[in-house]
Amino acid sequence: MVRWTVYALPEALAISPIETLKVRSEYLAVRGGVRASVPSCLIEARQRAAVDPASGEPGGPRFGFTVTKKLGNAVCRNRIRRRLKAAISELAPAKAQRGFDYVVVARMAAFDRAYSDVIADVGRAFAILHSGQHSGKGTKPPSRAKNEHGKASP
Repeated sequence: MVRWTVYALPEALAISPIETLKVRSEYLAVRGGVRASVPSCLIEARQRAAVDPASGEPGGPRFGFTVTKKLGNAVCRNRIRRRLKAAISELAPAKAQRGFDYVVVARMAAFDRAYSDVIADVGRAFAILHSGQHSGKGTKPPSRAKNEHGKASP
C-alpha cells in the first residue's frame, strides 16, 4: 500500500495567484500606455481609473497575456504562457504597482530561454516601466514635414 504525504510549501516558495484581464475591452484599455521591451516579452502598462468601491483605493495589479500563433503550435504557446505567468506570479507582489493593468506580449525567446533569464527580463521590464525610461506616449521622434502633395520631404 502506498501512502502519500502532503507537504505545505514554505511561504517564500508559494506563488500567489494573479488577477487577470478577461475581456478584449480591458486589453484595449491598456493600449497606448507605457511599454518596456525585453528579450522574453514586451510589457505594456496603464494605470486604471477605477477604484475599489469598498475601500476607495485602487485594486491590485491585473495582467493579460498575449501569445500569438506566430510563436508556434498550441503546445509551444502554452509553454510560453505558463513560463511567463510563473515569472509574473513570482515578481508581481514586489514589483507590480496597485491600480495598474499590464499586458504581457510573449516573444519566442521565452520558449527556450533559461527560466532565471526570463525572471531577470521580467524584473528589468518592471523596473523600466516604473522608472520613466520606457517607450510609449510622447517618445516618438517628430514626424517629417510633408509637402503640398502629402509626401514626406527629404
